[in-house]
Amino acid sequence: MQCDLRDRPEARSPIVRSVLINYAYDATIADPDALLDRYTTLTGWSDALVAAGVASVTVVQRFWRDAELERGGVRYAFRLDEGPPVADERTRPAALHEVVVAARPDVVHVNGLMFPAQLESLRRSLPRSCALIVQDHAGVAPASRRWWDVRARARHASMRRGLRAADALFFTSADQARPWREAGVIAPQPRVYPIVESSTTMRAVAREAAREASGVDGRPASLWAGRLTANKDPLTVLDGFERALAELPEARLSMVYGEDDLLPEVRSRVERSAALRARVRLCGRVSHDRLAAYYSAADLFVLGSHHEGSGYALIEALACGSVPVVTDIPSFRAIADDGRLGALWPPGDAWAFARALTRAASGDVAAKRLEIAADFERRLSWPAVGRRALALYQEVAAARIAGPHA
Repeated sequence: MQCDLRDRPEARSPIVRSVLINYAYDATIADPDALLDRYTTLTGWSDALVAAGVASVTVVQRFWRDAELERGGVRYAFRLDEGPPVADERTRPAALHEVVVAARPDVVHVNGLMFPAQLESLRRSLPRSCALIVQDHAGVAPASRRWWDVRARARHASMRRGLRAADALFFTSADQARPWREAGVIAPQPRVYPIVESSTTMRAVAREAAREASGVDGRPASLWAGRLTANKDPLTVLDGFERALAELPEARLSMVYGEDDLLPEVRSRVERSAALRARVRLCGRVSHDRLAAYYSAADLFVLGSHHEGSGYALIEALACGSVPVVTDIPSFRAIADDGRLGALWPPGDAWAFARALTRAASGDVAAKRLEIAADFERRLSWPAVGRRALALYQEVAAARIAGPHA
């Protein structure tokens, strides 16, 4: 059983110095301020640490030029190196690591599991007492060992060496670490902790105003907000929705999407069914500042994902009180609290989705919405994420100091 140092009074002293590292950046963004405006997970996490009581938060970001910014008590140090926008095995971010060491951190938090060479170099640069945490951000787990694939074996060995430098790994769900361990990439020593990788400042808007602004309606009103891709599986959702209409004849499904790889197939599926033509609305792309109205107008939020690193749309839907009817995958299970206030269903199973939709629509949906919004504040809001992150920082730092590495 994992010991939780948060229950011990001596573990409550604040982490004085923390550093977050990003080894990748979007090359299309020319300005540091614009990059921070785009990277809301990075700034939200950093602000949440400050609010939780971390006295010093520094973010070190690879970029195409050097720059220094400060926002909300967080220092952002941008540093240039000779590597590509996404660091590869040859990238040597010495300038970044100099900033990290100069900050004298108690905890260093690296975003992304895919930078083994940089992790090895970083560990050598840090004091032995400094804890190193690496967080998964939708990294693709390597395939299990393939003795005949020399390149895969070399990549696995590199990843294993890099991740061995970490004291702890963060995943949205601890179950997401299983394929990494099965592939032999994560060795036994890094401890795995579940924590959501992001949150949102979005909140519900008045119900009637939301329905007028979005056009989302029905009894129940169901909303899809996600890419039309094979992984999100909109065709299974449409099949299941059609079957659920026998029990929910007044239901409607509004579909919001950006990427539309499967749009021709989705349109064809809707057109082939008189029931779907009458009950499905393809909304297309909706700007992010308008999404709160869509989530707030919906009774149920649906997605058919087969795998996800997290679930940004699901987090936003919960913030606005939508009842989740999403697939039973590790990240969604963690975010939706095992479907306690909604319903989970196995990916690819249209009949299971139909049953889950019908089940979630039963009872007092309005009361469920209020309970979901309250649960979001308690578990998934930025203040909650900040408190959880600080508690884990404390635990990992204490273990580092007490352990054999120190």
